[in-house]
Amino acid sequence: MFEVIVQSQPSDTQSLEILKEAYSKLGREEQVINTSKRIAQAYLQQGQLSSAILEYETVLQRRPEDTDVKLALKQIEDKASSAVVQPMAESAATAPVSDTTISRRKAKAVAAAEIDDGRKSLYKIFVESKIITAGDFDLCWRNTDLTVAPTDVVEPFIQTLHEKGIFLIEKSLRLLSDKARVAYLPMDRYDVDMDLTRGFPADICRRWCVLPFDRMSKAIMVATANPFNQQAAKDLAEATTHRLLWYVSQPADLVTNLRKAFR
Repeated sequence: MFEVIVQSQPSDTQSLEILKEAYSKLGREEQVINTSKRIAQAYLQQGQLSSAILEYETVLQRRPEDTDVKLALKQIEDKASSAVVQPMAESAATAPVSDTTISRRKAKAVAAAEIDDGRKSLYKIFVESKIITAGDFDLCWRNTDLTVAPTDVVEPFIQTLHEKGIFLIEKSLRLLSDKARVAYLPMDRYDVDMDLTRGFPADICRRWCVLPFDRMSKAIMVATANPFNQQAAKDLAEATTHRLLWYVSQPADLVTNLRKAFR
């Protein structure tokens, strides 16, 4: 399954990490090395030089004479040494603070206190790109009340869009996966670890329709229908010491598994 995912999304480092560990457990040394190199290359494309270096050094621990890795590390070193750090401008720090500036700062503070449940990102993707109208968005979007514990799983936005005949679920999933750069995972083919799911607060999982479904080494794999929901990510992160790996999945599969986990 993860081989298929990384074929369609070669820069998905999370899936590559899981695939590498699976190869390691199966004793496929050559595939472990090749996957490590793919991970390092993906980090390079994302501009994460330190992560790429660490991954390449992992390969060198297994194969100290690997010329490709040595060459890649040399290129990274040359790139890093040629980087120029621009000094910060001091004019902004010394400029007088106007009433307008203070108001803006207050506005930013208020905005930071708001729940980032992905609404702004989804509005930009669906409405500002003229996929659906603002009226259709408001019709399908559900505002969240954190003071009330949900008694059932809250239906995701893209599921409501589909049920009202506004936008097909398959198109929404493809769109969100591309925009968020999060891999799609078919949960109907996955053996969900219900005990793991039940280890997380039911209120969080129901409210945000997020499904922790498996553990891989020190990471917890989580399925969602809204990869832009930062509040859901924050809430789940506070409930575990493990790293969270996110995937996009069919809302109907999420709802079914969550109802099974939290009866």
